[in-house]
Amino acid sequence: MLLSFYKYQGTGNDFIIIDCMTKAITFSKEQVRFLCNRRFGIGADGLMMIAPDKETDFLMQYYNADGNISSMCGNGGRCIVNFAAHKKYIGNETNFAAIDGSHKAVIINENNNLVRLQMNDVKQLQLSGNDIVLDTGSPHYVHFVKSANDVNLIEDARKIRNNDTYREKGINVNFVEIQDDCLNIRTYERGVEDETLSCGTGVTASVLAAAFTRQIAESGRQKVKTPGGELYVQYEKDKEGFKNVWLEGEATFVYKGEINIL
Repeated sequence: MLLSFYKYQGTGNDFIIIDCMTKAITFSKEQVRFLCNRRFGIGADGLMMIAPDKETDFLMQYYNADGNISSMCGNGGRCIVNFAAHKKYIGNETNFAAIDGSHKAVIINENNNLVRLQMNDVKQLQLSGNDIVLDTGSPHYVHFVKSANDVNLIEDARKIRNNDTYREKGINVNFVEIQDDCLNIRTYERGVEDETLSCGTGVTASVLAAAFTRQIAESGRQKVKTPGGELYVQYEKDKEGFKNVWLEGEATFVYKGEINIL
């Protein structure tokens, strides 16, 4: 089958987007793995399909690079909004469906590459020693460090991701350094099983964890630095947890192409 695809990236977190708005397409795990493979396929952290939805503007279906259906992807959500606007499926504002429910999003510049995405409210944050475990559409483990750039990320993250508590379902692991003007964050993603240049739900989780532990303001707009670039998280604390959570940053078209798949 000759497959048309689009490649997008959000702060270095890169995705394959397949347009299924007019024609349904299904993939096996093996096909998704092939397409996301950086040696033999297109190469990406994940694959997304945009499809019709009865109650919202569109449905976002997300697959990890290992071929499994995944939980919510914040950077992917921003990229698919940019794509939907490029294809004129939406205007500058949208409400779309994902695996964790519906999400609002706003495109806030004329070039369609700066996107604000509303994330789910977060009600449960759990202490694990000095670390925080929470779900921002995907499960995250947040570990605070003095220097994120100096950690042995792969080795240290895999000890957490593959321990008895998280081995079966997996968890994303974030190493967070509190700096004067921003948070410096590196993330190990399950499904990719490696460090990614950025993780939208991980950035969101890290900011909320830092606010929960009062290392930053309990409500506000926080700048974040990842290896792939800068993001912003807006959030508001209430008695139950955090609400009005928005992830903001660039979502950029890379290229369009075709590939043969079996």
